[in-house]
Amino acid sequence: MSDIVNKLWGFCHTLRHDGIDYGDYIEQLTYLLFLKMADEKGIDIPEKDGKQYDWNSIKALSGTALTDHYSDLLRVLRESKGILGDIFAQSMPRFNNPVNLKRLITMIDEEEWTALDVDVKAAAFEGLLEKAASEGKKGAGQYFTPRVLIKSIVRVMKPDPRVSPHFTICDPACGTGGFLVVAYQWLMDITRGVLDRKDFKRIRTKTYYGQDLVPRPRRLALMNLFLQGLEPKIYLGDAIYEADRGERYDCILTNPPFGTRGANQAPDREDFTIETSNKQLNFIQHVVNILKPGGRAALVLPDNCLFEGKAGEVFEILMQDCNVHTVLRLPRGTFTPYSQGVKANVVFLQKGLPTENVWIFDARSNVPGVTKKDRPLTAQHFTEFEECYREDPNGQSDRQDLGTEGRFRKFSLQEIRDRDYKLDITWLRDESLEEELPDPPVLASEAITELEAVVDDLREILQALELNGDELAESEV
Repeated sequence: MSDIVNKLWGFCHTLRHDGIDYGDYIEQLTYLLFLKMADEKGIDIPEKDGKQYDWNSIKALSGTALTDHYSDLLRVLRESKGILGDIFAQSMPRFNNPVNLKRLITMIDEEEWTALDVDVKAAAFEGLLEKAASEGKKGAGQYFTPRVLIKSIVRVMKPDPRVSPHFTICDPACGTGGFLVVAYQWLMDITRGVLDRKDFKRIRTKTYYGQDLVPRPRRLALMNLFLQGLEPKIYLGDAIYEADRGERYDCILTNPPFGTRGANQAPDREDFTIETSNKQLNFIQHVVNILKPGGRAALVLPDNCLFEGKAGEVFEILMQDCNVHTVLRLPRGTFTPYSQGVKANVVFLQKGLPTENVWIFDARSNVPGVTKKDRPLTAQHFTEFEECYREDPNGQSDRQDLGTEGRFRKFSLQEIRDRDYKLDITWLRDESLEEELPDPPVLASEAITELEAVVDDLREILQALELNGDELAESEV
């Protein structure tokens, strides 16, 4: 895949002379890749007024006839009803020179994209954004969760829509749709692609939901799921600052965006018990609110969400309403190369039962840090965790505490309460930290993460002081 990305990136430099920046190029690239992959899969793109608007209709043209038809194609598709209209919403042609468009079409036509064992559009998008990031552009970390981690989470969560005629799966921060795609692929694997006729249409059209704040990754999510044969509902908007739309889901799999940048103010949500400007803590509250009673969720959260100021308050309330049964401490470098210094966890919970015990699996201590080339993240990083998690997706299987020398331990609610509901619990001496000092960029990123947590705490204190000052001033009037 890296060779393809390098080829596509090299062409991006050529296109800059045509006035096309890297963001526009990636967007045009995804339109063309989608059309090529739809052609490979035999998916029909509807014609209009007797004219074809598919891959074959553009690859046969050149010159101004090509740019004119490409412009018409985007217009017809963005005016289409249903998912195609969503995918091509606001699409506009960016090619001024038909020679450049023809070169890109020829380059794409040389590959059999659906034969590659990767999510091609997302991988190309990811690889190009990574190169853009290395040149000082905004990076791609906010859009991607490592596929190895997603697959592990899906295997233990078992998002099987056959168990109920109303079963729904959601990712309220879906990016390019990785969790939803893998959830569906998992279903196809366990059923060997055979679904009952009564389930088929429902699963295809009324099961997979998502939301993202940014149009481009949302477009990719729609494309990815459409190419799986699904018609998902992917909303565009801010899941935290918008009012609750009232939909409820059985299974939520999500990796909310890292960092504290954003509105820097607590959302005006009556359904949020704890008022905080921390995005991840608000996502926890949002996820619990949109879960059905008995529903389950897995959330990827940075370390600071387990210990910073308001975290204890959020988890105290959470543990009254939900069984927060499992926490997975992820290896250092899990999100390399995008968010190298971010140390993160996966929190697993079920709504409707209070927490009695929290099981913590430490996949970080004495595990060499993940790097992109020499020590990539693999399925083996999570093999023991999946064995310890056992069969029940709600964490109710019989489990074994492996003791102070093992990676899997049980902590009672009282032990959690004694720690003020802070879940940054460790027990293994991490000798790898003594042997291996992280690279300076990683150390800097870790420091930034810690500082952002401190800034969040200070912001909460300032808001409280301002509120108290206003109340005092009113009482003196």
